[in-house]
Amino acid sequence: MTTTTTGSPPPATARPSGLSTGGASGVHENVACPFCGILCDDLEIGRTASGLKIRKNGCDRAVAGFERPVVASSPQVAGREVSLAEAVTEAARLVRAARLPLFGGLGTDVEGMRAVMSAAEHAGGVVDHAFSEGQYRNFEVLQTAGWFMSTLTETRNRADLIVIVGSDIHKLHPRFFERIVATPEPMFLMAGKKRTVVFIGAGLDTSAATGGHIGEVISLPCPTAAVGEVVSALRARLKGVPLAAKEIAGIAIANIDDLADRCRKADYGVMVWAPPSLAFPAADLTVRIVSDLVKDLNLTTRFAGLSLGGNEGAVSAGAVSTWQSGFPLRVSYASGKPDYDPVRFAADRLIARRETDLVLWVASFTPDLMPPESDIPTVLLGVPGMTLAVQPAVYIPVGTPGADHAGRLIRCDNVVSLPLTNLGRSTLPSVATVLAAIEHAL
Repeated sequence: MTTTTTGSPPPATARPSGLSTGGASGVHENVACPFCGILCDDLEIGRTASGLKIRKNGCDRAVAGFERPVVASSPQVAGREVSLAEAVTEAARLVRAARLPLFGGLGTDVEGMRAVMSAAEHAGGVVDHAFSEGQYRNFEVLQTAGWFMSTLTETRNRADLIVIVGSDIHKLHPRFFERIVATPEPMFLMAGKKRTVVFIGAGLDTSAATGGHIGEVISLPCPTAAVGEVVSALRARLKGVPLAAKEIAGIAIANIDDLADRCRKADYGVMVWAPPSLAFPAADLTVRIVSDLVKDLNLTTRFAGLSLGGNEGAVSAGAVSTWQSGFPLRVSYASGKPDYDPVRFAADRLIARRETDLVLWVASFTPDLMPPESDIPTVLLGVPGMTLAVQPAVYIPVGTPGADHAGRLIRCDNVVSLPLTNLGRSTLPSVATVLAAIEHAL
């Protein structure tokens, strides 16, 4: 059946966003966009008779998020429309009766994630984000080896060499090149020096790497799963290790040597990757190789990594879980205290093996973050307009942070949290409000 639903302290907060011009125009300036991990905070958004309209600095993701119509929506229990209080009561009953409830999806802001952690602790549940598989390609490296990392601002203002590693960033973050790579006025790039951009991987969109400060744009095409081999060869050549092969993953050794020379001569180089793009076995080893290469280069020059991602509130979820429990997601409170196991408590595994008997799924940014198809009872806190193959046991429509209510999100580089403006698009409740009510009823 197809069911369509209708309808520790955080990082320092950056400058206020969403400043209104006032008056009857209802135009908001410097709005932070919550629909990807870059959190561009320069949007101008106005109101029309049909809803919000981006007037300046939007991308496809922003348009889809802000301008999405909010259809009439009501809470439901087993497909029957009920009051919010009835839906909360039934959700609490299901959570209370569950042996091991899973709090998944987690597409929410900082306040919503705080509420998730509190409810999970109260209910003895497991916490995991829908995108944590990608995040763990980073977490496992950070936990075992550490790394040198840059920020979006440092990269924009200082980098003279940017190496994109196996990631089609334009698809995940449409304004990354506009805002970071091709910015017209880098603050600390040496006068007269051009920025070189290198793409390692096949089929990567290089079209946005243009502008007055962009010099050479170099593509080294290879299968995505082989980018680790290419970076390993690059690291070997930087150490002066001879290689018998004439090419690595289809890339000539001469081209790898050329990149090695550019890395040595860079004043500030940055290796950029997006964990969701590295979707192949043992991808964490590729991240480890990139991180080790950066460490090697810092012996003689200045180099750093920059990890992107963080869509659907993923970075905020990991950060809140870490400062609340001490662990980065995949945490269970079944024993009454935080229990961390990145394998046992992965949401996909728990659902596939039916080790959870209730899924409480949170999706407050887009209708695309749908719960996995399963006959396990589901409590869905989601935006109106989600089309599901299986009827949830309880559905409660929630608002979107930064459009329907105020909130905060942590940017993909993990150094700043940005305030999200209440643009008054709807009066739907926040995830934090609904979860607090469910927890109160437990």
